[in-house]
Amino acid sequence: MRVAGICNTDLELQRGYYGFSGIPGHEFVGQVVAADTASLVGQRVVGEINLACGHCAACHAGLGRHCESRTVLGIVKHPGAFAEYLTLPEVNLRVVPDHVTDEQAVFVEPLAAACEILEQVNVPPGTEVAVLGNGKLGRLIAQTLSAHGAHVHVFGRHADKSQRTFAFVVDATGSPEGLRQAVSMARPRGTVVMKSTVHEEVKLDMVPVIVNEITLVGSRCGLFEPAIKLLSEGKVDTAAILAAEYPLSEAPAAFARAAERGVLKVLLHNS
Repeated sequence: MRVAGICNTDLELQRGYYGFSGIPGHEFVGQVVAADTASLVGQRVVGEINLACGHCAACHAGLGRHCESRTVLGIVKHPGAFAEYLTLPEVNLRVVPDHVTDEQAVFVEPLAAACEILEQVNVPPGTEVAVLGNGKLGRLIAQTLSAHGAHVHVFGRHADKSQRTFAFVVDATGSPEGLRQAVSMARPRGTVVMKSTVHEEVKLDMVPVIVNEITLVGSRCGLFEPAIKLLSEGKVDTAAILAAEYPLSEAPAAFARAAERGVLKVLLHNS
């Protein structure tokens, strides 16, 4: 591991999400030190986090991230990236372009999650989209949708959200209240994309969802290639999202910093 990022999912795992125990961490840039493919050795890589079986119906459909028997780096039954060394299948690795720095490439995994929205939902260029949440993921989503040509309106925790409705609303608040707010901001036959991962149970009044015929879209991991392309072309500013950097030996302090309200991306360096 060269650089790894702490995300909200890591903080939720610390609070008990998935009943997790072990080494967390799934946003990383690494350098290959051993591989079956000799040309990979020495390369800087990022890694898709779902380890799929390769044989089931989901895998055959190109949806290994939905493989029923998958393990997930740093989340489900596979040791994560907050360590000096980690392992992943070579099929999961993507080589980082030379001109993309470690501090940029560490954002590939969450940026891929932002790109997944456009894989799932047709957002015509010029469409006005509301993104709820101005944290790490919300900012990446806003930049991704803007690069696609959407007119993005970002709403923070205390912003007035009661004035307008939108055809597309993305909940990236990371809070149980976010989904309820997103539904209230969706116009009839609008679409709400759900990006928040929270440990608590989320209660939602389904009446407006049904009456207004709102489409709810769960959205999780995405493919890495679109994210790498955005970074390579300079269409996403990751420096504005970076809050602090710590050595791996100070991981507890880094986690404490990342858990503070309003703090953006915190990185761990293995050096």
